[in-house]
Amino acid sequence: MMKTNVTRVTIAVFVATFMTAIEGTIITTAMPTIVGSLHGIEIMNWVFSIYLLTSAMLTPIYGKLADTIGRKPIFLFGTLLFMIGSALCGLSNSMLTLILSRAVQGIGAGAMMPVALTIIADLYPVEKRAKVLGLNSTAWGIASVVGPLAGGVIVDTVGWHWIFFINVPIGVFLLGMIWFYFHENKKTKKSGKMDLLGSFLMMVTLVSLLLGFQLLGDQGLSVAVVSLLILAIVTFLLFYRVEKKAADPLIDLALFHSRTFVVVNIVAALASGFLMGIDVYIPMWMQGVLGMSAGIGGLVLAPLSILWMVGSFLASRWLLKRSVSWVLTASLLITLVGAVWLFITPMKTSFLWFLGISSITGIGLGATMVVCTVTAQTSVPHSQIGVATSFNTLLRTIGQTIMVSVFGIVLNISNNFGLKEAGIQDQEIMNRLVDPTAAKKLSTDILLQLRGILYDGLHWVYGLGLLLIVLALVFARTIRRESGTMIKKESQVI
Repeated sequence: MMKTNVTRVTIAVFVATFMTAIEGTIITTAMPTIVGSLHGIEIMNWVFSIYLLTSAMLTPIYGKLADTIGRKPIFLFGTLLFMIGSALCGLSNSMLTLILSRAVQGIGAGAMMPVALTIIADLYPVEKRAKVLGLNSTAWGIASVVGPLAGGVIVDTVGWHWIFFINVPIGVFLLGMIWFYFHENKKTKKSGKMDLLGSFLMMVTLVSLLLGFQLLGDQGLSVAVVSLLILAIVTFLLFYRVEKKAADPLIDLALFHSRTFVVVNIVAALASGFLMGIDVYIPMWMQGVLGMSAGIGGLVLAPLSILWMVGSFLASRWLLKRSVSWVLTASLLITLVGAVWLFITPMKTSFLWFLGISSITGIGLGATMVVCTVTAQTSVPHSQIGVATSFNTLLRTIGQTIMVSVFGIVLNISNNFGLKEAGIQDQEIMNRLVDPTAAKKLSTDILLQLRGILYDGLHWVYGLGLLLIVLALVFARTIRRESGTMIKKESQVI
């Protein structure tokens, strides 16, 4: 059997991660131009939402297939589907066709992201894996900075269609790298049939849950939202019953007998929710409260992306010497410092202050996410690493989706209360506040009032974010100290 070229496959994994990550950020800059070209502003949010929904609902299925069929065919399939979806997006002539094409893109991305992390687990022993995962995670941070800039340049030069078309040649490169340089042992086919009913119920559960919280954030509590959340609960209970009886279940319920596996996934979801509060609302503080440009709002998050890698390196060294409980607690305590710092930040604060918050939070979250991923992989049998990795990815997505909606609701309630207290009837005025150009047209007195209202709302958001990290710490302390030895044992066996 031919030997895998570890370096080239790792480069391919990094490129794949960057390509799927930048897809979510590059389109934000191009969206005004896309709306001007295709119209349909009332449904443009679905361009973002459908990508998230389709990628999330298939993540567990891809993880199972990666364990049963193999990483290579699933990754190649996902990449090919992502390329087809990208080409269709570029060829779209209406907002509806763009949304449908984004759905195809998302189905492909749902395979690429978790399987990429699983390939890393196959290629690297645990003492090196955390460092590689840290480098891989940095792609998300780079994408958040490069994406909007690249989107602007592409739109201004060759047109918005090319923010999608550019994925095709990159995808061809990925297909070639994985096809020629990644070689794995052939999986022995199991006699049992695939868990189709369990897969269907899981997809319905995830779509209902994520769509329910998406609508909750957009329109508040409604009949549609309640119906979707009830459907999610019912289908999840049915899924649980089906999985208990399935010969080859989509997700082996025995995985949840491991307290370590359960806890690190809960912590990953909570930390991911907190991260959304940082990513979405610190730029809003920069623009709405401090009156700075959108570029500065994005720049303030750059230290988080850069120092994320530092945190992952620290975690990789700690995992070889300390228990999982100790490393996870230390990582979350660093994150807690950033969360408390953000919560107590006064309204009139220097831009440099936020660079410090971004830096310490980046170190803490970088360490936390790597610990959660590596531990989720090492706390299960090797035959189930794909399922474990995809489940960890899924929990992060769920945490982000739920908390984006909850943060939005909290901010809106606070803003509406503040406007009512100030006797301001114009509900749209807060939208003008967070637009630096429109904010300049507001009178000085009303501007100061509105900034105070927005600051109060953000304060509630960051208080809730702080609570998430405290809860994560409580969960982390429930892991038995001896669980850390599995990291050391695996590093000796591989």
